[in-house]
Amino acid sequence: MDAKKTLLRRYVVIFLVVCGYWVVSISTVFVNKALLSHIDLEAPLFIAFSQTVITALICYGKKLASRSCPDRVSFPDIDVTDPCTVRSILPLSIMFTSMIATNNLCLKYVSVSFYYIGRSLTTVFNVLLTYFILGEKTSKSCVACCAVIVFGFWLGVDQENLAGSLSVAGTAFGILGSLSLSAYSIWTKKVLPVVNGEVWALSYANNVYASVLFVPMIVSNGELPALWSYTNLTRPSFLLILTGGGVCGFLIGFFTALQIKYTSALTHNISGTAKACAQTVMAAYWYGELKSALWWCSNAIVLIGSAAYARIKQLDMERRHALDVRYQKV
Repeated sequence: MDAKKTLLRRYVVIFLVVCGYWVVSISTVFVNKALLSHIDLEAPLFIAFSQTVITALICYGKKLASRSCPDRVSFPDIDVTDPCTVRSILPLSIMFTSMIATNNLCLKYVSVSFYYIGRSLTTVFNVLLTYFILGEKTSKSCVACCAVIVFGFWLGVDQENLAGSLSVAGTAFGILGSLSLSAYSIWTKKVLPVVNGEVWALSYANNVYASVLFVPMIVSNGELPALWSYTNLTRPSFLLILTGGGVCGFLIGFFTALQIKYTSALTHNISGTAKACAQTVMAAYWYGELKSALWWCSNAIVLIGSAAYARIKQLDMERRHALDVRYQKV
Protein backbone atom coordinates (compact mmCIF):
# COMPACT_ATOMS: atom_id res chain seq x y z
CA MET A 1 0.00 0.00 0.00
CA ASP A 2 2.85 2.38 0.87
CA ALA A 3 4.51 1.58 -2.47
CA LYS A 4 1.29 2.47 -4.31
CA LYS A 5 0.99 5.74 -2.40
CA THR A 6 4.61 6.60 -3.18
CA LEU A 7 4.11 5.83 -6.88
CA LEU A 8 0.88 7.85 -6.98
CA ARG A 9 2.61 10.77 -5.24
CA ARG A 10 5.42 10.64 -7.81
CA TYR A 11 2.93 10.66 -10.71
CA VAL A 12 1.14 13.66 -9.16
CA VAL A 13 4.46 15.52 -8.81
CA ILE A 14 5.39 14.75 -12.43
CA PHE A 15 1.95 15.91 -13.62
CA LEU A 16 2.23 19.19 -11.68
CA VAL A 17 5.79 19.83 -12.92
CA VAL A 18 4.85 19.21 -16.57
CA CYS A 19 1.74 21.40 -16.22
CA GLY A 20 3.83 24.11 -14.60
CA TYR A 21 6.34 23.99 -17.47
CA TRP A 22 3.57 24.23 -20.06
CA VAL A 23 1.82 27.15 -18.33
CA VAL A 24 5.03 29.12 -17.75
CA SER A 25 6.49 28.45 -21.20
CA ILE A 26 3.32 29.34 -23.12
CA SER A 27 2.74 32.41 -20.92
CA THR A 28 6.30 33.59 -21.58
CA VAL A 29 5.83 33.43 -25.34
CA PHE A 30 2.59 35.44 -25.20
CA VAL A 31 4.04 37.98 -22.74
CA ASN A 32 7.16 38.41 -24.87
CA LYS A 33 5.02 38.83 -27.99
CA ALA A 34 3.07 41.58 -26.23
CA LEU A 35 6.30 43.29 -25.20
CA LEU A 36 7.94 42.95 -28.61
CA SER A 37 5.07 43.64 -31.00
CA HIS A 38 2.07 45.15 -29.23
CA ILE A 39 3.87 47.88 -27.28
CA ASP A 40 5.09 50.95 -29.14
CA LEU A 41 8.76 50.46 -28.20
CA GLU A 42 11.35 49.50 -30.82
CA ALA A 43 13.87 47.99 -28.41
CA PRO A 44 13.83 44.16 -28.64
CA LEU A 45 17.35 43.80 -27.24
CA PHE A 46 16.47 45.96 -24.24
CA ILE A 47 13.54 43.61 -23.54
CA ALA A 48 15.94 40.66 -23.62
CA PHE A 49 18.40 42.59 -21.43
CA SER A 50 15.72 43.29 -18.81
CA GLN A 51 14.90 39.58 -18.65
CA THR A 52 18.50 38.49 -18.11
CA VAL A 53 18.94 41.18 -15.43
CA ILE A 54 15.80 40.05 -13.57
CA THR A 55 16.87 36.39 -13.75
CA ALA A 56 20.36 37.28 -12.50
CA LEU A 57 18.86 39.29 -9.61
CA ILE A 58 16.58 36.39 -8.64
CA CYS A 59 19.57 34.02 -8.65
CA TYR A 60 21.59 36.50 -6.60
CA GLY A 61 18.72 36.82 -4.13
CA LYS A 62 18.66 33.06 -3.75
CA LYS A 63 22.42 33.09 -3.25
CA LEU A 64 22.07 35.65 -0.42
CA ALA A 65 19.22 33.61 1.09
CA SER A 66 21.41 30.49 1.06
CA ARG A 67 24.01 32.35 3.13
CA SER A 68 21.44 33.58 5.63
CA CYS A 69 19.47 30.32 5.85
CA PRO A 70 21.77 27.51 4.68
CA ASP A 71 19.49 24.88 6.22
CA ARG A 72 16.48 25.93 4.14
CA VAL A 73 17.94 27.40 0.95
CA SER A 74 20.84 26.09 -1.08
CA PHE A 75 22.76 27.71 -3.91
CA PRO A 76 26.06 26.61 -5.47
CA ASP A 77 29.13 28.62 -4.58
CA ILE A 78 30.28 30.54 -7.65
CA ASP A 79 32.19 33.81 -8.07
CA VAL A 80 31.16 35.38 -11.39
CA THR A 81 34.01 37.91 -11.13
CA ASP A 82 36.72 35.25 -10.94
CA PRO A 83 38.90 35.50 -14.10
CA CYS A 84 39.05 31.71 -14.53
CA THR A 85 35.26 31.46 -14.32
CA VAL A 86 34.85 34.31 -16.81
CA ARG A 87 37.28 32.73 -19.29
CA SER A 88 35.60 29.33 -19.03
CA ILE A 89 31.95 30.41 -19.21
CA LEU A 90 32.07 33.58 -21.37
CA PRO A 91 32.13 31.72 -24.75
CA LEU A 92 28.99 29.84 -23.68
CA SER A 93 27.42 33.09 -22.46
CA ILE A 94 28.00 34.62 -25.90
CA MET A 95 26.01 31.74 -27.41
CA PHE A 96 23.39 32.17 -24.67
CA THR A 97 23.09 35.89 -25.46
CA SER A 98 22.82 35.17 -29.18
CA MET A 99 20.12 32.58 -28.49
CA ILE A 100 17.97 34.97 -26.43
CA ALA A 101 18.45 37.88 -28.85
CA THR A 102 17.58 35.88 -31.99
CA ASN A 103 14.60 34.22 -30.30
CA ASN A 104 13.18 37.59 -29.28
CA LEU A 105 13.83 39.09 -32.71
CA CYS A 106 12.13 36.10 -34.35
CA LEU A 107 9.09 36.48 -32.10
CA LYS A 108 8.99 40.21 -32.82
CA TYR A 109 8.56 39.71 -36.56
CA VAL A 110 6.52 36.49 -36.78
CA SER A 111 3.19 35.49 -35.27
CA VAL A 112 3.04 33.24 -32.23
CA SER A 113 1.36 30.57 -34.35
CA PHE A 114 4.27 30.55 -36.84
CA TYR A 115 6.91 30.72 -34.09
CA TYR A 116 7.02 26.91 -33.77
CA ILE A 117 7.77 26.45 -37.48
CA GLY A 118 10.25 29.33 -37.50
CA ARG A 119 12.19 27.69 -34.68
CA SER A 120 11.75 24.08 -35.80
CA LEU A 121 15.26 23.45 -37.16
CA THR A 122 16.88 23.04 -33.73
CA THR A 123 16.98 19.24 -34.05
CA VAL A 124 18.53 19.47 -37.52
CA PHE A 125 21.28 21.83 -36.35
CA ASN A 126 21.81 19.66 -33.29
CA VAL A 127 22.61 16.67 -35.52
CA LEU A 128 24.94 18.74 -37.73
CA LEU A 129 26.81 20.42 -34.88
CA THR A 130 27.11 17.16 -32.93
CA TYR A 131 28.91 15.71 -35.95
CA PHE A 132 31.15 18.70 -36.69
CA ILE A 133 31.97 19.65 -33.07
CA LEU A 134 31.88 16.34 -31.20
CA GLY A 135 32.55 14.02 -34.14
CA GLU A 136 29.51 11.86 -33.27
CA LYS A 137 27.70 10.27 -36.20
CA THR A 138 23.91 9.99 -36.35
CA SER A 139 21.92 7.01 -37.60
CA LYS A 140 20.26 7.07 -41.02
CA SER A 141 16.86 6.94 -39.31
CA CYS A 142 17.60 10.17 -37.42
CA VAL A 143 18.85 11.81 -40.63
CA ALA A 144 15.59 10.78 -42.30
CA CYS A 145 13.64 12.41 -39.44
CA CYS A 146 15.67 15.59 -39.95
CA ALA A 147 14.76 15.53 -43.65
CA VAL A 148 11.08 15.30 -42.65
CA ILE A 149 11.50 18.30 -40.32
CA VAL A 150 13.22 20.34 -43.05
CA PHE A 151 10.38 19.51 -45.46
CA GLY A 152 7.80 20.56 -42.85
CA PHE A 153 9.71 23.81 -42.27
CA TRP A 154 9.87 24.53 -46.01
CA LEU A 155 6.15 23.80 -46.43
CA GLY A 156 5.29 26.06 -43.49
CA VAL A 157 7.38 28.92 -44.89
CA ASP A 158 5.81 28.42 -48.33
CA GLN A 159 2.27 28.50 -46.92
CA GLU A 160 3.05 31.56 -44.81
CA ASN A 161 4.36 33.25 -47.95
CA LEU A 162 1.23 32.35 -49.94
CA ALA A 163 -0.89 33.80 -47.13
CA GLY A 164 1.06 37.06 -47.46
CA SER A 165 2.19 37.04 -43.82
CA LEU A 166 5.74 35.73 -44.21
CA SER A 167 8.45 37.77 -42.51
CA VAL A 168 11.83 37.03 -44.08
CA ALA A 169 13.63 38.74 -41.20
CA GLY A 170 11.62 36.80 -38.62
CA THR A 171 12.28 33.50 -40.40
CA ALA A 172 16.00 34.28 -40.67
CA PHE A 173 16.16 35.07 -36.95
CA GLY A 174 14.25 31.84 -36.28
CA ILE A 175 16.90 29.86 -38.16
CA LEU A 176 19.68 31.69 -36.30
CA GLY A 177 17.83 31.05 -33.03
CA SER A 178 17.68 27.32 -33.78
CA LEU A 179 21.40 27.33 -34.60
CA SER A 180 22.25 29.26 -31.41
CA LEU A 181 20.15 26.95 -29.24
CA SER A 182 21.82 23.86 -30.72
CA ALA A 183 25.30 25.29 -30.24
CA TYR A 184 24.44 26.36 -26.69
CA SER A 185 23.06 22.92 -25.79
CA ILE A 186 26.12 21.10 -27.11
CA TRP A 187 28.64 23.52 -25.58
CA THR A 188 26.87 23.34 -22.22
CA LYS A 189 28.05 19.74 -21.85
CA LYS A 190 31.65 20.96 -22.03
CA VAL A 191 31.19 23.86 -19.63
CA LEU A 192 29.08 22.21 -16.91
CA PRO A 193 32.12 20.47 -15.31
CA VAL A 194 33.59 23.95 -14.65
CA VAL A 195 30.73 24.61 -12.21
CA ASN A 196 30.70 21.01 -10.91
CA GLY A 197 27.58 20.20 -12.89
CA GLU A 198 25.52 22.83 -11.05
CA VAL A 199 22.82 24.09 -13.43
CA TRP A 200 21.86 26.99 -11.14
CA ALA A 201 25.46 28.23 -11.01
CA LEU A 202 25.70 28.15 -14.80
CA SER A 203 22.34 29.92 -15.15
CA TYR A 204 23.45 32.65 -12.73
CA ALA A 205 26.76 33.21 -14.54
CA ASN A 206 25.16 33.13 -17.98
CA ASN A 207 22.56 35.75 -17.09
CA VAL A 208 25.11 38.02 -15.42
CA TYR A 209 27.46 37.89 -18.41
CA ALA A 210 24.57 38.16 -20.89
CA SER A 211 23.36 41.32 -19.12
CA VAL A 212 26.80 42.86 -19.65
CA LEU A 213 27.00 41.69 -23.28
CA PHE A 214 23.59 43.14 -24.10
CA VAL A 215 24.64 46.70 -23.21
CA PRO A 216 26.89 47.32 -26.26
CA MET A 217 24.39 45.43 -28.43
CA ILE A 218 21.59 47.78 -27.32
CA VAL A 219 23.78 50.80 -28.11
CA SER A 220 24.90 49.47 -31.53
CA ASN A 221 21.30 48.59 -32.44
CA GLY A 222 20.33 52.23 -31.89
CA GLU A 223 17.80 51.52 -29.15
CA LEU A 224 18.88 54.28 -26.75
CA PRO A 225 16.94 57.07 -28.56
CA ALA A 226 13.81 54.87 -28.57
CA LEU A 227 14.19 54.22 -24.84
CA TRP A 228 14.84 57.89 -24.12
CA SER A 229 11.72 59.03 -25.99
CA TYR A 230 9.43 56.26 -24.70
CA THR A 231 7.05 57.99 -22.29
CA ASN A 232 5.73 54.78 -20.69
CA LEU A 233 9.15 53.46 -19.68
CA THR A 234 8.61 54.21 -15.98
CA ARG A 235 4.87 53.58 -15.84
CA PRO A 236 3.81 50.82 -13.41
CA SER A 237 1.81 48.96 -16.08
CA PHE A 238 4.83 48.69 -18.41
CA LEU A 239 7.23 47.83 -15.59
CA LEU A 240 4.80 45.16 -14.39
CA ILE A 241 4.65 43.36 -17.73
CA LEU A 242 8.43 43.81 -18.17
CA THR A 243 9.05 42.25 -14.76
CA GLY A 244 6.52 39.54 -15.56
CA GLY A 245 8.48 38.62 -18.66
CA GLY A 246 11.70 38.43 -16.65
CA VAL A 247 10.09 36.28 -13.94
CA CYS A 248 8.67 33.98 -16.62
CA GLY A 249 12.14 33.64 -18.11
CA PHE A 250 13.49 32.62 -14.72
CA LEU A 251 10.62 30.19 -14.13
CA ILE A 252 11.22 28.49 -17.48
CA GLY A 253 14.74 27.60 -16.34
CA PHE A 254 13.37 26.43 -13.00
CA PHE A 255 10.62 24.22 -14.45
CA THR A 256 12.91 22.92 -17.19
CA ALA A 257 15.35 21.72 -14.54
CA LEU A 258 12.48 20.19 -12.53
CA GLN A 259 11.01 18.45 -15.58
CA ILE A 260 14.37 16.91 -16.48
CA LYS A 261 14.95 15.95 -12.85
CA TYR A 262 11.63 14.14 -12.39
CA THR A 263 11.45 12.65 -15.91
CA SER A 264 14.40 12.78 -18.34
CA ALA A 265 15.99 15.07 -20.92
CA LEU A 266 14.28 13.08 -23.68
CA THR A 267 10.87 13.38 -21.99
CA HIS A 268 11.52 17.11 -21.63
CA ASN A 269 12.09 17.39 -25.38
CA ILE A 270 8.89 15.46 -26.11
CA SER A 271 6.98 17.63 -23.65
CA GLY A 272 8.42 20.76 -25.28
CA THR A 273 7.39 19.58 -28.74
CA ALA A 274 3.85 18.81 -27.60
CA LYS A 275 3.69 22.15 -25.78
CA ALA A 276 4.72 23.98 -28.97
CA CYS A 277 1.92 22.23 -30.86
CA ALA A 278 -0.66 23.27 -28.25
CA GLN A 279 0.81 26.78 -28.26
CA THR A 280 0.32 27.03 -32.04
CA VAL A 281 -3.35 26.02 -31.81
CA MET A 282 -3.94 28.45 -28.92
CA ALA A 283 -2.26 31.32 -30.76
CA ALA A 284 -4.27 30.75 -33.95
CA TYR A 285 -7.48 30.77 -31.90
CA TRP A 286 -6.49 33.72 -29.68
CA TYR A 287 -5.50 36.00 -32.55
CA GLY A 288 -8.31 34.79 -34.82
CA GLU A 289 -5.97 33.56 -37.56
CA LEU A 290 -7.36 31.44 -40.39
CA LYS A 291 -4.77 29.01 -41.76
CA SER A 292 -4.87 26.70 -44.77
CA ALA A 293 -4.93 22.91 -44.52
CA LEU A 294 -1.37 22.71 -45.89
CA TRP A 295 -0.22 25.21 -43.25
CA TRP A 296 -1.54 22.91 -40.53
CA CYS A 297 0.01 19.94 -42.35
CA SER A 298 3.42 21.62 -42.12
CA ASN A 299 3.06 21.81 -38.34
CA ALA A 300 1.98 18.17 -38.21
CA ILE A 301 4.94 17.11 -40.38
CA VAL A 302 7.43 18.91 -38.13
CA LEU A 303 5.74 17.44 -35.05
CA ILE A 304 5.84 13.90 -36.47
CA GLY A 305 9.47 14.27 -37.54
CA SER A 306 10.48 15.59 -34.12
CA ALA A 307 8.53 12.89 -32.27
CA ALA A 308 10.02 10.15 -34.46
CA TYR A 309 13.51 11.51 -33.85
CA ALA A 310 12.92 11.51 -30.08
CA ARG A 311 11.58 7.94 -30.22
CA ILE A 312 14.57 6.68 -32.22
CA LYS A 313 16.94 8.36 -29.75
CA GLN A 314 15.04 6.76 -26.88
CA LEU A 315 15.36 3.28 -28.39
CA ASP A 316 19.04 3.91 -29.08
CA MET A 317 19.62 4.93 -25.45
CA GLU A 318 17.80 1.82 -24.21
CA ARG A 319 19.87 -0.35 -26.55
CA ARG A 320 23.13 1.18 -25.31
CA HIS A 321 22.05 0.80 -21.69
CA ALA A 322 21.24 -2.89 -22.25
CA LEU A 323 24.66 -3.42 -23.83
CA ASP A 324 26.38 -1.67 -20.92
CA VAL A 325 24.51 -3.84 -18.40
CA ARG A 326 25.40 -6.98 -20.35
CA TYR A 327 29.04 -5.89 -20.55
CA GLN A 328 29.21 -5.23 -16.78
CA LYS A 329 27.77 -8.69 -16.04
CA VAL A 330 30.41 -10.28 -18.23
